[in-house]
Amino acid sequence: MANDASTVFDLVILGGGSGGYAAALRASQLGLDVALIEKDKVGGTCLHYGCIPTKALLHAGEVADSARESAEFGVRATFEGIDMAAVHKYKDGVISGLYKGLQGLIASRKITYVEGEGRLSSPTSVDVNGQRYEGRHVLLATGSVPKSIPGLEIDGNRIINSDHALKLDRVPQSVVILGGGVIGCEFASAWKSFGTDVTIVEGLPHLVPAEDENSSKLLERAFRKRGIKFSLGSFFEKAEYTENGVKVSLANGKEYEAELLLVAIGRGPVSQGLGYEEAGVNMDRGYVLVDEYCRTNVPTISAVGDLIPTLQLAHVGFAEGILVAERLAGLDVVPIDYDGVPRVTYSHPEVASVGLTEAKAKEIHGADKVVTLKYNLGGNGRSKILKTQGEIKLVQVRDGAVVGVHMVGDRMGEQVGEAQLIYNWEALPAEVAQLVHAHPTQNEALGEAHLALAGKPLHSHD
Repeated sequence: MANDASTVFDLVILGGGSGGYAAALRASQLGLDVALIEKDKVGGTCLHYGCIPTKALLHAGEVADSARESAEFGVRATFEGIDMAAVHKYKDGVISGLYKGLQGLIASRKITYVEGEGRLSSPTSVDVNGQRYEGRHVLLATGSVPKSIPGLEIDGNRIINSDHALKLDRVPQSVVILGGGVIGCEFASAWKSFGTDVTIVEGLPHLVPAEDENSSKLLERAFRKRGIKFSLGSFFEKAEYTENGVKVSLANGKEYEAELLLVAIGRGPVSQGLGYEEAGVNMDRGYVLVDEYCRTNVPTISAVGDLIPTLQLAHVGFAEGILVAERLAGLDVVPIDYDGVPRVTYSHPEVASVGLTEAKAKEIHGADKVVTLKYNLGGNGRSKILKTQGEIKLVQVRDGAVVGVHMVGDRMGEQVGEAQLIYNWEALPAEVAQLVHAHPTQNEALGEAHLALAGKPLHSHD
């Protein structure tokens, strides 16, 4: 194959999702000559099959709940049902607008964009559409796909994954969701708002098991109140078709029947058959292994995003892509503190966090060195107006910085920005307490929590 470029690119990127396109945009901004290769659509999973479409469905569900509950606010409204065709039109409109904007950005930066399925052909080249693209450096950013369990066939009919769920042309009467992590809880929340009977099956002891245990318990309490059922602490054993749906059997002998089974046990890396191992790249269970600067063991190859074993979040991919671009451009870069990355589950209520859980903080600093404080949103005026319940939990090293902020309640994802600054700037409770937070806002609850932790509670008491 002949290189169709007159010169060797500074950077050839395989994969145009969050990590890949962020690297392309930043590298181009820094004067590097970039080729970006994507087999589907630039924007990847986040824009087309993940973050954006799921949040659009969740917002549609929020509108449905608002219509049902309008009388609580003195508003006379009626809820007549869900028009899935119209929901998809709204969702796809959001995606389309963002996609066009992203395409414009790529074009404006004079990035060579190649649509086609690429394969790493050497430590410095990628083959696609019968052409070879040579680069001084290659960035692998091929992302992830929904995972399944050995022996459980996802057929797209009654046993589906998140890709299928986003295109479902109806509101199912009942669904069993296998997996109580972020993806499972978000779909459970949206479907419940649409009127579906939902049961979550999670093998670990709690929903959203990566979060602080207090947050998990608060979400479980809220889900019970909403009528979302869940089974915890027993793993999936088998699924079989029934006359009208699917029967799911667990290791503890319990069985659940529903119209559909959504398999939401996470996402696995896209790496098989792409030439990575042949080029000498170190791998582990399909993931590409990298150091703190996203460098592989091959000097000319880096990797970012869901392809590497870091947090599978779009904003992590963005940050990793930017880090690689700046490193290749010769700038001083700082490794990402993954504990300092905000994490949000966009269910109703939302779960948002940054920093260490209480358990992790005790493991690192010692149980006697860790102080925690819980601030109930019942004391927050704006939360009262919104009729949301929940808590903000702070984790502090005794006489030191706040090392964890964990929040449960509607719209808490919008508060995680300040929480991120508190953690990453190693703020002391007294330093946050002296900041003036607007009233009445939910953001004010963060200030109140830090006032209490600093020993001068205002609208809270022991």
